[in-house]
Amino acid sequence: MEIKCQKNERLQEEMLYAKHDSGLSVYVFPKKGFSKYYAIYGTEYGSVDRVFQVPGETEMTTVPDGIAHYLEHKMFEEEGGGNAFDRFAATGASSNAFTSFDMTAYLFTCTNRFYENLEILLDFVNHPYFTDENVAKEQGIIGQEIKMYEDDPEWRVFFNTLTAMFHNNPVKIDIAGTVESISHITPKVLYQCYNTFYNPANMVLVLVGDVDMERALQCVDKYVDVSRNLGKIARPQVEEPQERVQEYIEQKLTVSQPMFRIGFKDNQMAVSGDAMLKKEIATELILETAFGKTSDFYMELYETGLIDNTFDAETDITKAYGFSLIGGESKDPQAVYEKVKERLRSLQNNGIPAEELSRARKVLKSGNIRIFNNVESMGNAFIRHIFAGYQPLMVGDMVDSVTEEEVALRLKEHFDTENSVLSVIRPA
Repeated sequence: MEIKCQKNERLQEEMLYAKHDSGLSVYVFPKKGFSKYYAIYGTEYGSVDRVFQVPGETEMTTVPDGIAHYLEHKMFEEEGGGNAFDRFAATGASSNAFTSFDMTAYLFTCTNRFYENLEILLDFVNHPYFTDENVAKEQGIIGQEIKMYEDDPEWRVFFNTLTAMFHNNPVKIDIAGTVESISHITPKVLYQCYNTFYNPANMVLVLVGDVDMERALQCVDKYVDVSRNLGKIARPQVEEPQERVQEYIEQKLTVSQPMFRIGFKDNQMAVSGDAMLKKEIATELILETAFGKTSDFYMELYETGLIDNTFDAETDITKAYGFSLIGGESKDPQAVYEKVKERLRSLQNNGIPAEELSRARKVLKSGNIRIFNNVESMGNAFIRHIFAGYQPLMVGDMVDSVTEEEVALRLKEHFDTENSVLSVIRPA
């Protein structure tokens, strides 16, 4: 098995990479002298993957909403009544997992016994155990979690925004599904999704710390079966209309002050690698220049009391969906909404000043450099980059490659003020 090495001389960082015979991609980011280790083991499988084609089959398979999240919960349970959390605790490691729209990941941090913990991670993720009894038990637990999020203002203002933006894209569906949808989950369908998406060719293992690549690959050899390589899974491209569903959506919950999100959806999907990275960088440059905490816009609205320090902007762009959100808390969300649209139209008509764009580039590059000071930040960022087809060590260098013309085009195409959305949570 060939181990490849990529270096970034400017950052003085390197990445070791190997493709295991099972199809699993293994990445090591050596941090000599660091006392902390971080491992994250992910599959390119999230809540949006509700329709797919199992390798070797001709028909599409549709599964209940929330199954990726449900599967993540069940993976820690082991035959004989034990669970992986207890095994990690016995070694002094801290473990966790998460499911997003497009990924499920299992992780741990530790300061010693790293390879022992790595074997625990590889062991339980490669040996699922589902029964009628333990699956039925989990339905009540996840059902309570779903109900809890139904009353969470941050969660609701976010998903209400997605609901107002997207007609068909499953990104608008709650990651955990609904109480009704999870009632249809059985051991059979869990094994079907596990065998499809947890095949090694659809997975990535990222290790950060003072890690020996050869020794890590020996652990992979021990627990990852080469016969489980099914290759990539076919997923249909969802047809999504250009226009929004509705401009305004409101809900009343227990909050002291109105919360809001302003949304812009991205309909130009099906790109990956450098093309998608440049689109993401262009979007982040626009958000930083237009609404960053050092921008004139932020200072003006902050001083007038229209926004507070909760005001922020973010973008999420993948092969399956994309959107940008601007929001926080405000006594008058509608007024902020109008100001945001006015700001965007002004930049579209007059262009972004060169000095502001230069400052935004520095902000993005410094943020990328800071990632390398923290093993968790490195692991979480880089596994996302790898699934998206980015070169993790080159993301910061790509910031300067995005031209002013590309930023201007992105500003015009993505931030369509005639197709924007305002989601508000008001005090009950």
